[in-house]
Amino acid sequence: MSSNDADARPYGRRAFLGLLAAGLTSFAWARPASRVFAPVTSQFSALAGDLLPVGGWRIYTISGSMPVFDPKTWRLEITGLVRTPVSLTYDELRSLPRSRQVSTFHCVTGWTVKDVRWAGVRFEHLLALARPLPSARAIRFVSLEEPYDDSLTLDQSLLADVMLAYDMDGAPLTRAHGSPARVVIPEMYGYKGVKWLTRMELVDAQPTGYWEGLGYDQNAWVGRSNGRG
Repeated sequence: MSSNDADARPYGRRAFLGLLAAGLTSFAWARPASRVFAPVTSQFSALAGDLLPVGGWRIYTISGSMPVFDPKTWRLEITGLVRTPVSLTYDELRSLPRSRQVSTFHCVTGWTVKDVRWAGVRFEHLLALARPLPSARAIRFVSLEEPYDDSLTLDQSLLADVMLAYDMDGAPLTRAHGSPARVVIPEMYGYKGVKWLTRMELVDAQPTGYWEGLGYDQNAWVGRSNGRG
C-alpha cells in the first residue's frame, strides 16, 4: 500500500449523510451569517482600500471578495412593478442608446476622484423597456456581491447626470470597478452607486439599502448628508 493509500479514509454511509446534511443546512445559515460578518469584512476591505489606493481609487467590498462577471451568463433583470419584465444580456445592454459624461466621484469617507469619464445608458431608456406601473416610486438595485443593495427614487434615477455605466475612462469596467455595470450618481456619495449590478426591482416605496442599515443617510447628497463632504 502506498503512502497515499495509507492516508485515505473511506467514508461510511453515516458520515456521508452527515456531510450531506451539513451542506444542505449551510444554505439556511449562509445568508444570515453574511449579514453578521459583512460589516466586519467591509471594515477590513476599507482598511485595505485606504492603504492600497489604485489610481486615486480606494476599492472597497462588503464581503471581502469581488464578484466574477461572466458575459455569457450575466443578465440584467428589470422586475417588480413593471408592465414588461426585462432580461438583457451584456451585448444587449451595450446596444442601447449610449451616453457619455465626465464627473467627479465622491466617497463618503472623504476622498474624491475628479474627471472620471463614464459611458453607459440613461435610466430613462431602461425604464422605457420595462414600462413602470403607476404605483412604482423607486428602484432597488441588487449587486452580484451579496448582500449589497441600495436604491434611488424614480425622480433621482432620471437626473441628467445619472446613468448605468459599463465603461470607465475609455474601457469596459474592470472587476474592481464594478463590471459589468454600476450605478453612477455624481451628486451622491459613492455607496449609492451599486457595483456589479445584476437586478433592478421597481417598488412602491424606497427600501432601506445595505449602507443605510448601518446608519448612512438614505439621500446621500454630497455635502448634505452624514458623509465627510
